[in-house]
Amino acid sequence: MELPGREVCYRALQSRDTRFDGLIFVGVSSTGIYCRPVCPARTAKFEHCAFFGSAAAAQDAGFRPCLRCRPETAPDLASWRGTSNTVSRALALIAEGALDGDENSVDRLAERLGVGERQLRRLFLQHLGAPPVSVAQTRRVLFAKQLIHETSMPMTEVAMAAGFGSLRRFNETFRELFQRPPSALRRKSASKSAGNDVLLRLRYRPPYDWENMLAFLRARAIPGTEVVDDSRYLRAIEVDGAAGSVEVTHLPDRQSLGVRIRFPDVRALPAIVARVRRLFDLGADIGMIDDHLSRDPALAPLVAQRPGLRAPGGWDGFETAIRAVLGQQISVVAARKLAGQLVALHGQSVPEPFRIHSGLSHTFPAAKALASASSIGLAMPAARLTALKAVAEASVADANLFRPFGGIEETVTRLRAIRGIGEWTAHYIALRAVREMDAFPAADIGLLRGVASVVGEKTTPANLLARAEAWRPWRAYAAQHLWAAAGNAGASQTPALR
Repeated sequence: MELPGREVCYRALQSRDTRFDGLIFVGVSSTGIYCRPVCPARTAKFEHCAFFGSAAAAQDAGFRPCLRCRPETAPDLASWRGTSNTVSRALALIAEGALDGDENSVDRLAERLGVGERQLRRLFLQHLGAPPVSVAQTRRVLFAKQLIHETSMPMTEVAMAAGFGSLRRFNETFRELFQRPPSALRRKSASKSAGNDVLLRLRYRPPYDWENMLAFLRARAIPGTEVVDDSRYLRAIEVDGAAGSVEVTHLPDRQSLGVRIRFPDVRALPAIVARVRRLFDLGADIGMIDDHLSRDPALAPLVAQRPGLRAPGGWDGFETAIRAVLGQQISVVAARKLAGQLVALHGQSVPEPFRIHSGLSHTFPAAKALASASSIGLAMPAARLTALKAVAEASVADANLFRPFGGIEETVTRLRAIRGIGEWTAHYIALRAVREMDAFPAADIGLLRGVASVVGEKTTPANLLARAEAWRPWRAYAAQHLWAAAGNAGASQTPALR
């Protein structure tokens, strides 16, 4: 990311401009601390300030995180700066623990991204101001700091949850960075957990259309796995064979989502948090995206009508792909019913102590369970049953099938190689699961209806695709606005994949 000029950054710091929160960090040479631009502390002198495009860059330059503005609570916008797809994809993998292993992890990460280790390092330095290892280390430190501040978890569990190899290394890192042990950072008000639950706040960049997001999830909630009421989303979750549950609520006054996690293994917390961020699209710099789409006179009224409209993600890539196949050519209600039957037949039972809600009885089936099943057991056309099996087998064969790799065209081509996955379904999976924010299924009837409702006349997929060129690289958000314009909120009468 190319930072604004120092004068612009300093004015943002002086005015505590929220538009820059998560986009810049300021290191103060007189204190050795780095802050968010909204920090309530007295503004440092201009000559004492250095500005960075990421927390990792500030920390790599020798600054330590501020205890007042808490950089770990800034909106996580690093992957939304439009600078490098490779960096964005790498950040998504790092968030799930890709660099929490041995010293060869960076080489393996570069290999998964299709670039050399030196090239990956160069891109990170160019766009984030810090190498991949430093970015991963900063994420670990900031996540651990958040757990210390917001939970009553024992320090041993905090260290494990944040991906530190040992308690000794965890303690050494915090003493080196903060000149005090991690326990000294715990606030007296940190004991906010209920039982074994972990309660966290995840900040977003406002505005956020929570009602639309909740309506989307409510219409598609799978019986037994998901529960959505008027104010919260709950679901059963599975990570590495263990089962638990999660609850998500909206905290508009804090510009955050409140997350309650009940899970038997604290080491799964980073992966669970990463999935919540992905599902609720918390990393989007929505103001920039809305401004870009509003340049089109046809889209401008839609954006104005629904500011902060997000592109919902999928909890799990395999689950999203299966739901996509289940929803082909049928309504949301019918697809939801089939998904509930699939969960009842093949899902893993959630132990009672780890159910936040009584309706969360089973997790979504794992790929291995469906791939090895002698019969899927659903009353569906044979072609779609075959497609379900093919998706499961492909997922088992390639653990990275639904992870970011290459561009949108390469992603769609890779997905279309699976039997039963066509262009439309591949774009949908790319959008929801792989988080390709330029995915755009131009032949979708909902998109065509949405455009017709805006411009007053019917169009063709080819014409829509040509028009959508101006919406790159955020065509997925344009699709959300067009689906909304087509009346997608009344999901019972619309195709299931919207």
